[in-house]
Amino acid sequence: MPDDTVRPGMRDANMKVVLVHPEIPGNTGTIGRTCVALDLELILIHPLGFDIGEKSVRRAGLDYWKYVRLTEYQSWQAFMADRAPRDDQLFLFENDGEGGSVYEPAYPPDAYLIFGKETKGLPPEVLTGRAKRTFRLPMRSPHIRSLNLANAATAVIYQAMRSYLA
Repeated sequence: MPDDTVRPGMRDANMKVVLVHPEIPGNTGTIGRTCVALDLELILIHPLGFDIGEKSVRRAGLDYWKYVRLTEYQSWQAFMADRAPRDDQLFLFENDGEGGSVYEPAYPPDAYLIFGKETKGLPPEVLTGRAKRTFRLPMRSPHIRSLNLANAATAVIYQAMRSYLA
C-alpha cells in the first residue's frame, strides 16, 4: 500500500520544469512522471512535436499522467508575460552551458528548470542574454554528444531538489 504522507521538507519547494518545444512524447511522459514523483508543475511551451494526448505520452507517464500538474503556453513570450520570473529563478540547461555545472548553483525553492528540444536544445530567444544562467550536466566520455532529454532532466531535477528532499 503506497504511503501518501508528505515527508518533511517535501512541500517546501515549488520548482517548475519547463520543456521548450519538446519533440519526443516518451521523453515528455517520463519527465511528467518525475514531476509527479516530486510534486512539481510541468510547463510545456508550444509548438510541441506531438499531440499531448498521444498514447506514447501517457504510456511513458503510465497511470501517473493524470496526476501531472500540466500548464501549456503557446510561446516563450506568453510564458514570460504570464509568469514574469525573476532572473535568479531561471536555470537553463544545455550541453555547453556557460554558467557551469548543474552541481554549482544554489537552486531557490521557486526555480524554473528549463530544457529545450531534443534535437536542437533551447532556441536563441530563450538563450539570448542568459549565458550565465545556462548550465551543463557533466559528461566524462568524449564518445557521447548528449544525453537523452528525460535522463538529463531527471538528473538535473533531483540535483536541484536535493536540499528540499528529506
